[in-house]
Amino acid sequence: MQMVQVDHNEDLKRLRDEGFEIEVYGGYLITHHIPYVNANRDIKYGKLIVRLSLNNEKTTRPATHVISFMGEYPCYPDGSSIEALRLANPNAPLCEGIVRNWDFSNKPQGGYKDHYEQVVRYAKIISDPAKSIDPKVTEKTFRVLANPDESVFCYTDSNSTRSNIYNINHKLAGQKIAIVGLGGTGSYILDMVAKTHVSEIHLFDDDLFCQHNAFRAPGAASVSDFEDSKYKADYFASVYSQMHKNIYSHIERISKDNIYVLFDMSYVFVCIDNDISRQEIVRALSANKVPLADVGIGVQTVDDYLLATVRTTIVSPDKNDHIDRRLPIGTDETDNAYTTNIQIAELNALNAMFAVIEWKKMFGVYQDLRHYHNLIYTTNDSNLIMGDEA
Repeated sequence: MQMVQVDHNEDLKRLRDEGFEIEVYGGYLITHHIPYVNANRDIKYGKLIVRLSLNNEKTTRPATHVISFMGEYPCYPDGSSIEALRLANPNAPLCEGIVRNWDFSNKPQGGYKDHYEQVVRYAKIISDPAKSIDPKVTEKTFRVLANPDESVFCYTDSNSTRSNIYNINHKLAGQKIAIVGLGGTGSYILDMVAKTHVSEIHLFDDDLFCQHNAFRAPGAASVSDFEDSKYKADYFASVYSQMHKNIYSHIERISKDNIYVLFDMSYVFVCIDNDISRQEIVRALSANKVPLADVGIGVQTVDDYLLATVRTTIVSPDKNDHIDRRLPIGTDETDNAYTTNIQIAELNALNAMFAVIEWKKMFGVYQDLRHYHNLIYTTNDSNLIMGDEA
């Protein structure tokens, strides 16, 4: 059953019951088999595409009167275009098999009260010319389309559809992501990755979720979360499983003995405070062509101020010759800055944001003109140094 259930929304149910061929996909309402006349005076069939306005999986009053159309530009019986509808010609893919060829604008006084009224009005304007040529033509086929729920979310990603970027965000679909270490930066990375279309998220950490963790992690933990002595991986998995399916907690520390569990991941975020383990993990992943982001922050007290540096290092199958230059190197578990270093929520969050943006660049969500593999930000001069261009 799809997340946005037709039977539970009166406007969608009414469209289906009256014979409209509707499908709910990724926050869009797609009405198939809309007859129209093209410029050659041929009768064709297109699709109306509506961005659903939702709250708790219930449709609300449409946020916009604009609707999209897949097909040629609709015309009158004589082949002249219906200019009163014309707004834009984006020709932009929205989701699998659906292209937003045209955006139309037709706003009644007071707007549309629901999606039923919106679809019916546009369908009439577009299909009436075709019906005048052939009275047997109809948009009401009474064909019921299957709408399987293949979403990785527990509720619809209506944010992507509101902005018409569902197809771009969906580039991450099918990925298996690992986050190694769920301290301040790792937990913020999870917060952002959980809002993407990846198929699985694997969390690796063998530490307990303690009181100090709450002050450098997203959200607001309750006192009972500390009293229950939960592991970080279990705690964060339970929180974010309310939004994203297929989040798996692994109460274990990654070492050379179990590093193989990461070799089938699409991408790995390395967020640990042990330099020896960091080197082992990064080198093993690089040798097995697994792309990754390694993150770190350093904070010092200087006089009466804090001086902070935030580092994000990317290792890809195409570039790994910068590892020795960029990763901190310690000789044992006590010889690393993280053991006694200061961590602050905004620095952890910034570090996570850099890592997530660079991951999204690698897979085509953001345009990437330079393919930098190392970023260093310093707070005292607001300087962002980018290097190791692929």
